Amino acid sequence: MERQSLTEKVFLHVAALLLAAVILAPVLWLFVMSISPAADLSAKPLNWWPSSVDLSRYVTLLSRVENSAGAVVTSSLANSLIVAGMATIAAIVVAVPAGWAVSRTPSVGWSLNAVVATYMLPPVALAVPLYMGLAHLGMLNSVFSLALVYLTILAPFTTWLMKSGFDGIPKEIEAAAMIDGANLWQTLRIVTLPLALPTIATAILFAFLLAWDEFFYALLFTSDLRSKTLTVAIADIAGGRVSDYGMIATAGVIAALPPVFIGLLMQRALISGLTSGGVKG
Repeated sequence: MERQSLTEKVFLHVAALLLAAVILAPVLWLFVMSISPAADLSAKPLNWWPSSVDLSRYVTLLSRVENSAGAVVTSSLANSLIVAGMATIAAIVVAVPAGWAVSRTPSVGWSLNAVVATYMLPPVALAVPLYMGLAHLGMLNSVFSLALVYLTILAPFTTWLMKSGFDGIPKEIEAAAMIDGANLWQTLRIVTLPLALPTIATAILFAFLLAWDEFFYALLFTSDLRSKTLTVAIADIAGGRVSDYGMIATAGVIAALPPVFIGLLMQRALISGLTSGGVKG
């Protein structure tokens, strides 16, 4: 390996620091806003660091006092977890066999292209037919129906992702397992799926993040605390006549915690899949 010159090392470190600053600065400022007193956020010039730490907003938003902002946030947080969780599980259940079937049968690849084409449509194009269908079935304002709508978004993407992952697994490995007497299910369970664990973990991560961050359909198909998600609740807080920027920032920090936790969890799953799913000679 060629040794890097001092100029190259400095350039790489500066570039890495700039990238970290661009990514982390908004997140850090969001947290600082959440713990800053209201006077600091309205001061001119702006105080970039709080004069004192104020955690009262977290206490308010995480409380379950009836008819309070905390009740709205905690209820919508639970709804978001339920909806994103159900939609992600359903998407993976659909994507794994569908992706494997398309990967191993190239002649039906057109079907995946047709499905992925629907993913390219803007959400507003599907809003009316989805709304009319849910209204006809009496399924509006339900976490289950919202998860079903999210499945139409997640299934094409996760199937395409799983198909790409299965393409990287040699067919000869499956053929060898079947020659040794394994049936199709045993081959998938013992050979193929362990090798596809990194792709499955990636699909789970991205599916959850897409469902967690979705706003348009959640706003359109929900109306009260029975199904309202956290993104809609934050928009309601931000839409008041007098916006409490610290409260909005606090809600943003709370909304960011589950994806961060899932990301860390899936990162470990990715590493585990890469180390345990290899083929030993």
